[in-house]
Parts: sequence; C-alpha cells; structure tokens
Amino acid sequence: MVVVVTGSPGSVVDVRRGNRAAVLRALYLQGPKSRQRLVGMTGLSVGTVSSLVTGLIGEGFVREAGVLGSDGGRPRTLVRIDPEYGYVVGAVVEETRLRVELFDAALGGVARASWPLALGVQGAEMVAARVLEGVEELLAEAGVARERVLGVGLGVPGVVEQVPEPVLHAQAYGLPRVPLGALLRAGTDLPVFLENGAKTLGQAEQWFGAGRDAEDLVVTLLGTGVGASIISHGTLYRGASSSAGEWGHTKVEPGGRMCRCGVRGCLEAYVGSGALLERYREVTGRDLSGGDEEEAVALLFADPAAAPVLDEAVRHLSVALSNLINLLNPGRVVLGGWLGQLLGRSRLTEIRTATGALTLTHPYAGTEIRVGEMGGDAVSVGAALLVVNHLIGPTTPAGAEP
Repeated sequence: MVVVVTGSPGSVVDVRRGNRAAVLRALYLQGPKSRQRLVGMTGLSVGTVSSLVTGLIGEGFVREAGVLGSDGGRPRTLVRIDPEYGYVVGAVVEETRLRVELFDAALGGVARASWPLALGVQGAEMVAARVLEGVEELLAEAGVARERVLGVGLGVPGVVEQVPEPVLHAQAYGLPRVPLGALLRAGTDLPVFLENGAKTLGQAEQWFGAGRDAEDLVVTLLGTGVGASIISHGTLYRGASSSAGEWGHTKVEPGGRMCRCGVRGCLEAYVGSGALLERYREVTGRDLSGGDEEEAVALLFADPAAAPVLDEAVRHLSVALSNLINLLNPGRVVLGGWLGQLLGRSRLTEIRTATGALTLTHPYAGTEIRVGEMGGDAVSVGAALLVVNHLIGPTTPAGAEP
C-alpha cells in the first residue's frame, strides 16, 4: 500500500515526513542500528527518533532485531527494515533481453529471471506488455501475491523525461518519444517508476557500492551502451529535460566512427562493447559476434592480440573522463557496468595515468577514480531503489516537530 500525505511547506507533516525519511534512509544504508545510534546519524532528538521508530514498527516497515550489549551500560535494542513489509520489483530493459528481479522490502534478493527482448524491433506497446508479463511470471514463480508488491522500478536505455508521465527518448533504438510510463500504467495497478539505466546504476553504487561515502561523484556505465549518473551534494542531477548523463554521446573524435545514434565520433562508438568487438575484428580478422556479448568481450580481453584495441579504448575513455573531471569537479568517478568493471580491473593504472595527463592538475588531484563494486544486477538494484525512494519520501534537513 502506498500512502500519500499532503501538507503545506514547513508544516508539521513536512517536518515529520522528512525526519521519517532520514531514519529509514539510515537503516537502509547502514543496516540494523539502535535508537541511540540513529540519533547520532540523523541529528534528530532522542524523543523524535523514539516516536518515529515506534510509528514505523506500527506500520510494519521496521522491526526490532536483537539486542546490542554494552560495556557496563544498558543493552540497546537494534531496529532494522522489516523484509516482510512487502516486495519490490527491479526490472531492466536491455538491447536483447529483459531482466526482472524480486526483492524483499529490505532489498534482499528473492528471485530473478530473464527473457529475450528485441528493443528497437518490437514496438513500444510490445515492450511494455513484455515487461508486465515478465513481472507477473516472476511473481507466480516466486509464489508472491500481487497485493504484497510495493511497486515496480524499471531501468531503460535512453532519456527518461518525467513530464509528468515518464516519456522515453531512445534515439539509438528508433524510439524518439514513447509514452512508456502511460503504457505500463495502463496495464497494471501496481505503482511503476521509470529511469535511465545509467542513473539507476548510479543510485545502486551510491547506496551500496563504490560511491557510498561520496557526496559529489559520477558513476559511469559501460556496457552495450555508455552513460553516466551525475550525483551532486548527494542528489541525482537530471538536468532541464532529464538528459543529463548522456556521456556516451559526447564527442571524442570529431568526424570519427559512426555511432548508433546517427552521429560520428561519440564515446560509445569507441568504448561500447559492440565497438570493441568490431574493432577487434578489424585488427585480428576474428569475429566474436553472434553469441552472448558479455562472453565475447571476455574472450577479447583474454586475447593478447586485442592489446591495441584496448589501448585505443583506454585513450578515448581517458579523454572523456578528463572532460568529466574538468567540467564537473567530482570527488570520485566510478567505472561501472560490466564492461567498465572489466576495463577498470585490467587497465586501471593506465586509465588513471592517461586521464591525469589530460586533466587540469587541481580538479584531478581532488578526484579518485575507482572500479564499481556492484555486480551484474546493479541496474536492477537501482531500479528497485526507485520504489524504495518513493516509499521513504524526500529527506529534508533534520528539524524539530512543532
């Protein structure tokens, strides 16, 4: 059940809702904590935290989770998110497949499945229908009743404009303006939330991965496509029309290779998985395409003959990273996505050195380049977080309740 409470800015309702969100966010990010520890983490008073926790236990969102002993003091009862509060679905639309994962309310994995999907070949209506069918199939397999589902989060390639029903702009797939939010909501009574896949990956890395303790960071997604999630002062930056982070279509070689978007010289045309496989074929004469793309790229990385291909990819990636750092001044850049992790783990020293040589000394000195920590389900975890963020509500500065 989703409860929406309205109130004027600065009202008792707004303050309590913001304080409630602060407590829930702390429990999601840090795990079981005592009420006393939550006071220190949130900056709220003892009375406010006690009242909020009591209310959250009454809702079923939070439950007590054992006792923490202390040296000579009174034992402290821990509280945590109650996994049995309900279920959250995180789904991901990729170029060739749909992946759906079911989580409990504490974001513990319950079940997952994937199905073939031809994005750009199947019409938007068929894609929406397949997403909803996939959700229903997974719920049936897991034995979870629909009324126990708190919402569905969906990560997709392309720009997702939130105006007010989400509209997908996926130029590279021949889907210039698709009312995907309306199509999905017309087929289900479950709450549905949409976002660009790179942005959902960024949320997952920010909450649980390599971006946990950073306030200003960029999480890059490198895979079949290339994108980025820009996080400023702990908040996702979307831009005027939600297209911030289309890093894969920034130019690294004017007049260079043709990108899927129809323009030459994009970063994605040099470091996307399809681009690497095509360049490998040109250099070695070996064609690894036609099967599973991730397996094919893994074979490429294992072949010493692919060294010139990877050297070229690192050069172009470093140009793009330098531009990001000079422009945005992030404290951290995370190399995320399955391909980003492969490049980062095998070429991190080269990437750092090449990027540093191209970047202004001052911003580069304040930027750390890390490899992402989230695995292949990062985008689906981030998609599930779209639902969790809605359930938590906006976090506002801690305040006393009038």
